[in-house]
Amino acid sequence: MDDDGTLVTRRKRLLYQSHHRGTKESDLLLGSFAARYLEEFSGPQLERYEALLAENDTLIFDWVYRRAAPPAAAQTDVLTLLLNFRYAS
Repeated sequence: MDDDGTLVTRRKRLLYQSHHRGTKESDLLLGSFAARYLEEFSGPQLERYEALLAENDTLIFDWVYRRAAPPAAAQTDVLTLLLNFRYAS
């Protein structure tokens, strides 16, 4: 598969994972975020988003709602986009 096909497959998988997190709140927030940004993400940004999705949802929500500061290793351009993202129903 070529690079474009690989990126398309990764984006589809990440979109699915974002919409199926296990809680309605996570599904809505991360699913909406992914729908908005995945198509624009480069390969390295997709890797950073995959790493973010590997985190516990409770931890992600603590970062989003500013109840806890993300560790330096998690502070990426993708996390910054998520922290600034506003879900609109």
